Amino acid sequence: MEPLGRLRLGVNIDHVATVRNARGGDTPDPLRAAKIAEAAGADGITAHLREDRRHISDADIEGLMDVLDVPLNFEMAATDEMQAIALRHKPHAVCIVPEKREERTTEGGLEVAREENRLAHFIAPLRDAGCRVSIFIAADQRQIEAAHRIGAQVIELHSGAYCDAHHEGRFDDRDRELEAMRRMSTFAHDLGLEVHVGHGLTYETVQPVAAFPEAMELNIGHFLIGEAIFLGLDAAIREMRRLMDEART
Repeated sequence: MEPLGRLRLGVNIDHVATVRNARGGDTPDPLRAAKIAEAAGADGITAHLREDRRHISDADIEGLMDVLDVPLNFEMAATDEMQAIALRHKPHAVCIVPEKREERTTEGGLEVAREENRLAHFIAPLRDAGCRVSIFIAADQRQIEAAHRIGAQVIELHSGAYCDAHHEGRFDDRDRELEAMRRMSTFAHDLGLEVHVGHGLTYETVQPVAAFPEAMELNIGHFLIGEAIFLGLDAAIREMRRLMDEART
């Protein structure tokens, strides 16, 4: 079989900020984590500026724009406030995600089909400003078609259900979720959308997803920050990079 193209790794540094904010002060520094991730082989840095600022702060985004040599993927809710911040900074990419204040983390994909007109108008200025627009969605054909119609250039498939099923030992469910993501990766690619995948990926679950021929980028954060406690961030990222590269062959 021909080797697949190189798969990019985006490292989400949100939970470095979570640890910092648990006590207050300046440490650990998300910007330092971002630079370590760059050196370890990350192709991009992801940061989610939530409306309640529970982890990443406005100052973090400003700092990342100043210090990064790799692209910033700015995760954001579809609100006027976040649009204004993105238009001020003009990051390489913006990923539109659903956001509920009561959730611990992003619990599912964005409902694009139901809000198609609003989202089309919302992302147009971001595209005009030169940002690549990604939509975080479930592996659902209806949502992918809607993301394509509104003018998104990228979709990021939510891999949380697949990862949860694996770690809970529900292997039939895991395999169904994996197959749905595989089929929808092909479907989205055939529409001309770039395919990314993210949420909940670990060393145990990454390789079947990394093997999708259409996948161009994986975004991984919480697991890597957790592993960094035991291995160090550089080593944690390098092992993920190794597993991803191995899966592409």
